[in-house]
Amino acid sequence: MNSGISNLEAAFKNATDSFLNFQSLIVLAISVTSALIVGRIAAYLLRRLVTYIAQKADVTQDLHTVNRLRRLETFIILSIAVLRTILLLFALFVWWTYGHPTGKPTALIGAGALVVILISGALSPVLRDLTAGSFMMAEQWYGVGDHIRVEPFMDFQGVVERVTLRSTRIRGLNGEVMWVGNQHIMGVRLAPRGIRTIALELFVTNLPEGEKLISKTNKRLPIGPLLVTSPLQIVSSEEVGEQLWQITAIAETAPGREWLLETSAVELIKTLDKENKTQIIAHGPLARYADSDAERRFSRTIHNARKNPQPKKRALKKK
Repeated sequence: MNSGISNLEAAFKNATDSFLNFQSLIVLAISVTSALIVGRIAAYLLRRLVTYIAQKADVTQDLHTVNRLRRLETFIILSIAVLRTILLLFALFVWWTYGHPTGKPTALIGAGALVVILISGALSPVLRDLTAGSFMMAEQWYGVGDHIRVEPFMDFQGVVERVTLRSTRIRGLNGEVMWVGNQHIMGVRLAPRGIRTIALELFVTNLPEGEKLISKTNKRLPIGPLLVTSPLQIVSSEEVGEQLWQITAIAETAPGREWLLETSAVELIKTLDKENKTQIIAHGPLARYADSDAERRFSRTIHNARKNPQPKKRALKKK
């Protein structure tokens, strides 16, 4: 019993002399401080680079180039956290090497494994966030500048401002800043190009008057980055019956503000038509989503689904 206590005291004294002495603590403080300073400088330079890339993406007209620059911006932001972690681990390695100048690498590996086990038990929620964030970033679920809606938190929607391996920061249309741990993100709805395209189908008895009705409606719609981003534009007008024309007009709005077109614009068109001496609306307006990519995908699916199975050709048996 006494020998066990003596061994424990000796081990405690050895650890205290190796790590808790004045010189060891000074080396630890210098190493960690140097890593933090270098990390801050690197983060400042990388954020300046991110700002430059964001400005370049804003003035670029090509959508593919914009998406590529956004992914690069996301990768650089993620690299900031990774770089800081590497610098901190290197500082601890320098401190360990100073405390064990003659120590074997296996001792460092064993001590590192013990530290990893202890940390993983205490910081398991953080590790789950890091794991989920790593998979999401590897599969490119979303990036900085994308408008997303987080499931199962349907109220969590807005523009992604910052992405790390642990969390995601979103700014909503009302200005609220939302943070969500990556492990809690079950799914993401990504708005194409960050906008919603709405089409209004309108059946009128007088084509020129119907076109004027669309023009009058545009003058009364609120235009802005967080409102109707692009006013109604007539994309087609064709005669579908005797003295009956179908007008298709599309407009774009910020995600979450679809009601400006689906409800307000529809009611506004009806009100303006009632103010005319002769009402020209025969039916509508009917609001629907109008995404060219979705229409192309669904048209292909419907086309393939309507194909009839071909009868199998039986091989003729030779007599």
